[in-house]
Amino acid sequence: MIFEVIQIISEQINNYLFEIGLEKTVVPENIAFLESQNETVAENLEDKVALTLINLDEESTLKNFPNHSIENSKTVYKNSVINLNLYLLFSANRTIYINSLNDISKIIEFFQGKKLFTQANTIYNRNNIAMSNIDNFRFTVELYTPTFEELNYIWGTLGGKQLPSALYKVSMIQIERNIAQGEGSLINQVKGITKSEEPQ
Repeated sequence: MIFEVIQIISEQINNYLFEIGLEKTVVPENIAFLESQNETVAENLEDKVALTLINLDEESTLKNFPNHSIENSKTVYKNSVINLNLYLLFSANRTIYINSLNDISKIIEFFQGKKLFTQANTIYNRNNIAMSNIDNFRFTVELYTPTFEELNYIWGTLGGKQLPSALYKVSMIQIERNIAQGEGSLINQVKGITKSEEPQ
């Protein structure tokens, strides 16, 4: 679901940029490869805004919820669903600095207008084979502001020069593999003697 979320977000932003008369500049790509010798990646990042996954973490508040369902009169037990938070960095590698600032500004503007993404309110390319396994989704996107120290560490880790950028936290991406860990019968009735029925 990580790939699908990044694909949905990049499509949505590009559609917004197109609607307001700008170029579709957002590409899902690792900005760390900007200085690499790979010509294909370098061409893909030229005069574009790179959308890069820089970190993820598990939502600890939902970690210990039990996960079971009732199927064909049986209780099916599974491992708990993993709820992830993704940290996405938009880095503007435009040839003109003003265009970089404008793109970052419009991306912030887009997310200011739309923070919640669901199957119902989101248009994306459903004909893409890689996107065909999406049933229902729901995630939120909010601006994440790192400190100057954190920002320096991020760009130092990415190994490149600092570009105009915005960092966003995408919350509640659910990952679940459909494997049952065990099954049990349903409890239909309880047999026994209640206190009021005990012999005198």
